[in-house]
Amino acid sequence: MRILKSSFAVVERRAEHAVKYFYSHLFWHNPAIRELFPSASHDMQRQRDRLFAALTHVIAHLEHESLRGYLHDLGRDHRKFLTRPEHYAAVGASLLAALAETSGAAWTPSVEKAWAEAYQVVADAMTAGAATGEDRPWWNAEIVRHLTYGTDVGVLTLRPEAPFPYRPGQYASVSSERVPRTWRAYSIGNAPRPDGTLDLHVSRIEQGRLSTALVREAAPGEMLRLGSAGGELTFRRADRPVSLIAAGTGWAPVRALLEELAAHPPEQDVRLFVVARDAAHLYDRPLIEAYAAAFRWLGVTYITPAPGRHRNEATARLATALGHRGLWPDQDVYLSGPPVFVDETVQLLRSLGVRPGRIFHDTLPAAGAGHGPAGRPLGFGEWFLHRPAPHWLDPSRRAPRNA
Repeated sequence: MRILKSSFAVVERRAEHAVKYFYSHLFWHNPAIRELFPSASHDMQRQRDRLFAALTHVIAHLEHESLRGYLHDLGRDHRKFLTRPEHYAAVGASLLAALAETSGAAWTPSVEKAWAEAYQVVADAMTAGAATGEDRPWWNAEIVRHLTYGTDVGVLTLRPEAPFPYRPGQYASVSSERVPRTWRAYSIGNAPRPDGTLDLHVSRIEQGRLSTALVREAAPGEMLRLGSAGGELTFRRADRPVSLIAAGTGWAPVRALLEELAAHPPEQDVRLFVVARDAAHLYDRPLIEAYAAAFRWLGVTYITPAPGRHRNEATARLATALGHRGLWPDQDVYLSGPPVFVDETVQLLRSLGVRPGRIFHDTLPAAGAGHGPAGRPLGFGEWFLHRPAPHWLDPSRRAPRNA
């Protein structure tokens, strides 16, 4: 593992050159693969960003037990791209070529061997995941309702053509013919319903073509595609007190978790913290207040900036509110929101005494334009055929970008 991390530190200094060389090599030697990627140059620029984000994520998680399971699920999900074994071989060859080109004299036989073995482990895990997938690679789903809140938040109710399996707290990747060959992940905002419909909460991102299309252009009767559900923001234990923290459209999976609790009332109290950039962005407040009135086990705290103050003040107010609440060592905490918000809140919760292993969230790298707040974690190969989100370096080594 040490040799890979040392080698990556060399490559990291020439990140832009590495990813440009990778794609040039891949498309030159495999021209048919180019058709599987976004056609717009703007999208490909972000695709290059996302490649390096994936490398960063994998190098940081090489020794984590969760990486293999994640890659297994990722390979299963990649069936929707019709990814074949020869694609993995082509990507591996181009990756090694790019690393060698970028490393210069630091590229030695031992370094090449380490990277080749690491990539093979990743490819094997993803291929195995794809082979064990027993459900369909995607579901066609009709939009049956489209609600907007302001100009930048949309809630789409979908009716999949066949039963779509998922658990409260998970997300689904989405594709639309309005933006071909682009898939984005959005959280499902409800527990499973008898009629099979589900809600997707979408926050429009500036220059995000798919999020803009879904919020401002999509209409009832239109068809979307859904990839397999994924994500780890699902309940673990029923016998411990719970705190739920949601920011922005990170409210979607938390709402689904609340629906699950409403159907199976907990014995312990539940604390809910809802964070928004201003009061107008508390778009589901009537439902939250109805839940608070109906269930004595639920306590709700709204966090917004003071009138006229910058939206970042909400984070400081959340820190104050959490600091005033005790019993953190006893809590399981479920957290959802923009990546930078999640990173900062995790650190705060740890300082308050939340025990290791009791903070649950979907791991996301810091994101820039084009990355929604409810995306999924990046793994080695996540960049392959996916819409990018800029994130060049490990956030622990530089200031994170704003989501």
